[in-house]
Amino acid sequence: MPNLIAPSILAADFANLQRDVEMVNRSDADWFHIDIMDGVFVPNISFGMPVLRDIVKHATKTIDCHLMIIDPDRYVKTFADLGCDILTVHYEACTHLHRTLQLIKSHGMKAGVALNPHTSVHLLTDTIQDIDMVCLMSVNPGFGGQSFIENTYDKVSQLKKLIEHKGCDTLIEIDGGVTNKNAKQLVDAGADVLVAGSYVFKSDDAITTIKDLRAMVN
Repeated sequence: MPNLIAPSILAADFANLQRDVEMVNRSDADWFHIDIMDGVFVPNISFGMPVLRDIVKHATKTIDCHLMIIDPDRYVKTFADLGCDILTVHYEACTHLHRTLQLIKSHGMKAGVALNPHTSVHLLTDTIQDIDMVCLMSVNPGFGGQSFIENTYDKVSQLKKLIEHKGCDTLIEIDGGVTNKNAKQLVDAGADVLVAGSYVFKSDDAITTIKDLRAMVN
């Protein structure tokens, strides 16, 4: 399958959110990447259910929802009802990861697992066959605009080997600091989905930036 581009709405202009959502609709992007933060699991608060509901109302592409919250099981049904297609939870926030994955799938969503920069991909050895997508954090979670962590390339390669060894079709998503400087190298290492926030929304022409990023990795 072609590599996917998922603009991160966290970097959008919140005062013109509908405008930015409609821009992504018109662009060559594949998904909307939406970060939900609780101020506990990460030191920041993003937006909650009412804003997500309005984003989904205008979005015409896949909704990739990334929960940076504690005890995510409480809200799985809520996010399904809001229209999320992919729901990603953090390995570090789940006491019973397999149970959480099954809960997500029982509500008709794809199940993703995010790993913080310090978390080894080998911790997913026993659950990788139940995971639709692994989101590797290439910055410390909580804030946009951070510098890319170079060790991510090695993590992508390690994860790709694990997926192939287990015979899975799990996707690898990279979230944080993705630009035209590292996109091709990430895809060459095995990444399937690139989340780009500030690089897209802070550019002079977001549609052209997305188009150029797609051409670079496909």
